[in-house]
Amino acid sequence: MSEAQEDQQSAPVTPVLTAKQAKRANASAIGMLIATTVTLGLVFFVYLLNPTHTAETYTRDVDVATIASEAEDAAGYLPVAAELPEGWTANYARWTGASGDGVAFWEVGYLTPERQFIQVTQTNQSNPTWFAQRLEEAAPSGQRVIDGVTWEMLDSPSGDAYLTTERDGFTLILNGTADLAQFDVVGAAVLEKLG
Repeated sequence: MSEAQEDQQSAPVTPVLTAKQAKRANASAIGMLIATTVTLGLVFFVYLLNPTHTAETYTRDVDVATIASEAEDAAGYLPVAAELPEGWTANYARWTGASGDGVAFWEVGYLTPERQFIQVTQTNQSNPTWFAQRLEEAAPSGQRVIDGVTWEMLDSPSGDAYLTTERDGFTLILNGTADLAQFDVVGAAVLEKLG
């Protein structure tokens, strides 16, 4: 075999495409671009249909007094519906019947005007197990007096503050992320409703 023949055999072969073959080869790439563009257009359209999420999107102001009166028969007492100053809202109020722990309770979630959270829990059936579970490993950190009533203060590992007291046969628990001055507002409103 001559040297020229060896070079010819070792040289890579460059394929030559006909016009029809080249058109078919490019059709896959063009189809992929069209499909990608259509998909992105649909995603963008769906994105535009969704409302924006702002703090107001999640704001609910439930009628706590109405829900409390509806729960009265099940509770056997009128659950507390605190009357709070302008700017406060309640985002839920519910009666939870006795479950495995045997304790039925009332709870309401309030948002302060600064969008901080305080939950009120009320029961006349507290027991040590239920009480410990509600406090979520919070440790005592002192006492606080609200309208002449002493509340035990606790701090939880999650950062929530807790205030708890016994009043007129009820166990009351306040917990949340708000500052203590706002706990005072809720505590005073709850005590006023209890009379």
